[in-house]
Amino acid sequence: MFTYPGFNPIALSLGPLKIRWYGLMYLLAFATAWWLARRRAKRPDSGWTPAQVDDLIFYCAMGVIVGGRIGYMLFYGGAQILENPLSILKIWEGGMSFHGGLLGVIFAIMLYARNNSRSFWQLSDFAVPLVPLGLAFGRVGNFINGELWGAPTDPGAPWAVMVNGQAVHASQLYEAFSEGFVLFVILWIYSAKPRPAMATSGLFLLIYGVFRVLIEFVRVPDAHIGYLAFGWVTMGQVLTLPMIVAGAAMLTMAYSRNRVVTP
Repeated sequence: MFTYPGFNPIALSLGPLKIRWYGLMYLLAFATAWWLARRRAKRPDSGWTPAQVDDLIFYCAMGVIVGGRIGYMLFYGGAQILENPLSILKIWEGGMSFHGGLLGVIFAIMLYARNNSRSFWQLSDFAVPLVPLGLAFGRVGNFINGELWGAPTDPGAPWAVMVNGQAVHASQLYEAFSEGFVLFVILWIYSAKPRPAMATSGLFLLIYGVFRVLIEFVRVPDAHIGYLAFGWVTMGQVLTLPMIVAGAAMLTMAYSRNRVVTP
């Protein structure tokens, strides 16, 4: 059993400027995505220039930040918006949603595709393998912040983390490992060879969705929302189930067309 030490969420203070670990995790996520994209773009058959990679990462980063914040406020903070609409701008107070960030990235890719005469699926299939490590860093940031803890567990279990005198699941680290590192390895290897258009994106939605739904069973939902039904259904599961269906449908359609494209 591991006792949570209560990390300081502030990584560095420079006078009135306070740099938080969570913000550094986002910076690390974007930097890693950029490095991986640049590396893959060096392949002779990639069809990408360094400048195009830089632009795509910028578009996606804006989609993550804007979409993640708006999504969180709509999915989890509706009452707060009604009370104070300007609260949606208070990013420094925390609150980001993966599902909102996903929608933001989809919109960003659509915008980039329109402005650069590329197909949506070409961009999406190139981008999704870059995502999981960013998700892992974000969950590590949640762990450092001491938020999104899992349900109580057996204090004698090797996976138990003692937080404020209670043994709980470290659901943030479960997500960092499964939705982050494991999913990255799967997608990076899978996308290293030519695949049908839409297949890599579909695989991402399917595997992420399965991992997320399973981990939600040991993750405590936001206190102001709680369980939606049966004492175990969470908002995260409700928002994620369509991803599983969409991912499975996309994979089926991709391979039924049997048109292999260069990654």
